[in-house]
Amino acid sequence: MSRPQLVIFDCDGVLVDSEPVANRMLQQMLRELGLDLTQEQIFQNFVGYSLPHCLRVIEGMLGRAPPANFLRDLQTRTFAAFKTELQAMPGIEYALDRLGVPFCVASSGDHEKMNTTLGITGLLPRFAGRIFSVTQVARGKPAPDVYLFAARQLGAEPSACVVVEDTPPGVQAGVAAGMTVFGLCAQTPEEKLKAAGAHRTFDDLHDLPEMLSD
Repeated sequence: MSRPQLVIFDCDGVLVDSEPVANRMLQQMLRELGLDLTQEQIFQNFVGYSLPHCLRVIEGMLGRAPPANFLRDLQTRTFAAFKTELQAMPGIEYALDRLGVPFCVASSGDHEKMNTTLGITGLLPRFAGRIFSVTQVARGKPAPDVYLFAARQLGAEPSACVVVEDTPPGVQAGVAAGMTVFGLCAQTPEEKLKAAGAHRTFDDLHDLPEMLSD
């Protein structure tokens, strides 16, 4: 492929290693509500989706709305765990230093979450002014809205963008946006990302700069 105009990173599981921590907190809180889900079920139903979508799924599973303070408590407990456990994804700083093209982040998380996770890991200055959230668009992933919004804000043609994603909904969003999608399978089974439509898959962020030149 020719050099892209823009590389768009998902945040959780691509820039920051937040998914194991966040999934564990969600699993614990759901168990307190009477939902005993496995980590595979957590991944299948919640990872990569927006909070409103996750709330709808939880309500459907419970047969009732979760407590009004559920999201606030989940965020509080998750952010507390992030402060002691969160790290940047291995190889991401190496990759960012060598991309040679503009990049940004477009996530299902809100700005508060991204500012928190990118801040804890020291990545926030690298993305200043180039942080986009599904809270800024009409539809969350797997709809393409947030990726198209990011490209539009930075003046890039969708067909000249590369998306780096690690979840099936995110991969589907990038494909629907008409972008080339690289599926990061460091923590996600490769077959799930390929089934979602990833054009290429890889498991080490150190390889990303070279992949952009292939």
